[in-house]
Amino acid sequence: MGGNRTKPLRRQAGAVLLLVLLFVLMTTMAAGGMAQIYQTQTQREKEVELLFVGDQYRRAITSYYNTFAPGAPRSLPPNLDALLYDDRFPSPIQHLRRLYPDPMTGQLDWVLITDRGGIAGVHSRSQLAPFKTSDFAETDKQFEGAQSYAAWNFSIKFNERN
Repeated sequence: MGGNRTKPLRRQAGAVLLLVLLFVLMTTMAAGGMAQIYQTQTQREKEVELLFVGDQYRRAITSYYNTFAPGAPRSLPPNLDALLYDDRFPSPIQHLRRLYPDPMTGQLDWVLITDRGGIAGVHSRSQLAPFKTSDFAETDKQFEGAQSYAAWNFSIKFNERN
């Protein structure tokens, strides 16, 4: 008689084990999905920050270029530090509050765009494909359809007089 009782218990234990394995599988899949959502959201936030920071550099370089002593030629900054401390004048000028790291890499490893003997702009080293590919502000229209963040060049716009 004792042998008949163990077979139903074994079946129940097998069913419980199967349910536990299904629960673990579903939990793992849900965690993986949440990790993907988190990664996507983080990249979107970095993308917004890249647009802001890149524009800060572009504005600072434009300010440096458009600020010159009477009779002196316009010039571009020789390095990024010149945006923090422009010593071309008796009282140094600050065109940028601080050097911002590239939001995509987290490092101060910007690729410098040079022109006319100085720095005309910056762009990221990141080869990630951007989520944003359209509906840019007028100053960033050239980013539409870019295949990577490295193609987002934040550089000064020269006009015919310059």
